[in-house]
Amino acid sequence: MRKIVVVNIKSILKNYNISLRELSRRTDIRHATLSELSNHKRQNINFQHIEKIAEALDIHDIRQIIDFKTEEND
Repeated sequence: MRKIVVVNIKSILKNYNISLRELSRRTDIRHATLSELSNHKRQNINFQHIEKIAEALDIHDIRQIIDFKTEEND
């Protein structure tokens, strides 16, 4: 098993009752980029994006945005 870092976009959208488009508008991050983060399709995480999400939603704990996930090795 290995640990991978994930961005909790789906839970953020649910907790703040906003759409991906609204998050994109508030953060000035491309909708496609947020979608890729949400679906774990991005290999790299831009920490400026994390900062923008935190600022736009007044989040003070980074663990609301990013977390570890355990993945089974094939």
